[in-house]
Amino acid sequence: MKKIGLLISAILIFTFSFAGCASTKNTGTTQASSDNLLAKIKKDGKIKIGTEGTYAPYTFHDKNGKLTGFDVEISEEVAKRLGVKAEFIETKWDGMFAGLNSKRFDAVANEVTINDERKQKYDFSDSYIVSRAVLIVSNDNNSITKFEDLKGKKAAESLTSSGEKVAKSYGAEIVVDDGFNQAIDLITSKRADAVVNDSLSFLDYKKQKPDTPIKVVAKSEKPDVNAFVFNKGNKELLDAVNKAISDMKADGTYLKISKKWFNEDVSK
Repeated sequence: MKKIGLLISAILIFTFSFAGCASTKNTGTTQASSDNLLAKIKKDGKIKIGTEGTYAPYTFHDKNGKLTGFDVEISEEVAKRLGVKAEFIETKWDGMFAGLNSKRFDAVANEVTINDERKQKYDFSDSYIVSRAVLIVSNDNNSITKFEDLKGKKAAESLTSSGEKVAKSYGAEIVVDDGFNQAIDLITSKRADAVVNDSLSFLDYKKQKPDTPIKVVAKSEKPDVNAFVFNKGNKELLDAVNKAISDMKADGTYLKISKKWFNEDVSK
């Protein structure tokens, strides 16, 4: 009887030990699943996207107060193809990357230019728009005709933006603004001499406010390639977004959105 008792005890110990291993293994699988941002997004039914909401024609509010724009529509279409809704979290540009770092949102869609410095910290999707940087001054400013003339001049730029980087590289003094519209106000009120910004934004601004006394005096030779931005380590989400962008271009949806906002294909 004693031997039988010992045998039963041994069987029970082995059984519980095996169950414990299986439990640990399952927990590990659950943890891995919870670390997959795409899986979480699909479970929640929404992808949280950081955007300014003040940068026409990419992300802004229309006359009825509705958030709209090229980046907004592209984001909504990508979300649709992921099987979820796009939830936009409006944030000033100088806090955009901090919001991504803290996982306040899952991605940023705000005409973000891909550059080597940013690529060290973040992952980028395939490009969904290509533009060029332009140098904008007031109509009566004849002292600035090229980027090199920015040395010692005041440039209105948002902190950490591509425009700020360009202006600084030419020796400009930065006057911090909250967005493109404020930059133009700073120029027309003579509190700044120039702004480096996106060519398509300038064209849209002049379309909306044709009487604003500003002009483009120089355009960069190298185009800006822009994309969605993600925290590193979310390959599943990155791959899914890239597939959505590729499919949109293949089936004509991208071109339809592009022509609506720019009357041309801005993907290249």
